[in-house]
Amino acid sequence: MYSSDMKFVDTHEWVRLEADGVVSVGITNHAQELLGDLVYVELPAVGTSIATGDTIGVVESVKAASDLYSPVAGVVVEVNDEVVADPTLANTEPHAAGWLFKVKLADVAELDGLMSADKYKALIG
Repeated sequence: MYSSDMKFVDTHEWVRLEADGVVSVGITNHAQELLGDLVYVELPAVGTSIATGDTIGVVESVKAASDLYSPVAGVVVEVNDEVVADPTLANTEPHAAGWLFKVKLADVAELDGLMSADKYKALIG
């Protein structure tokens, strides 16, 4: 579930390096389990410059709303319109089709400071 090609942050977002310094970002399976059935997703606009830790969106479920935090710095180059139209994709496929947005990294080396899958699994118990 938490694959070795992914990196994680303690706010329960994941990052996967795609190509040419672009990463996909989403919420973890653990996060979607805590939230329950998602009903709304607000994502940053393409072209938005973001810093690590910025609040960059919201996911809302029938239980709660939760801010999305950027795990990396860079520029948003794509958003997943399918998740905006059908937020349950982030429930059913949080680490695949349920990705939220893509970022062109300001510095690829920033990924080295994020948690490995094993460290994230230890964090969530």
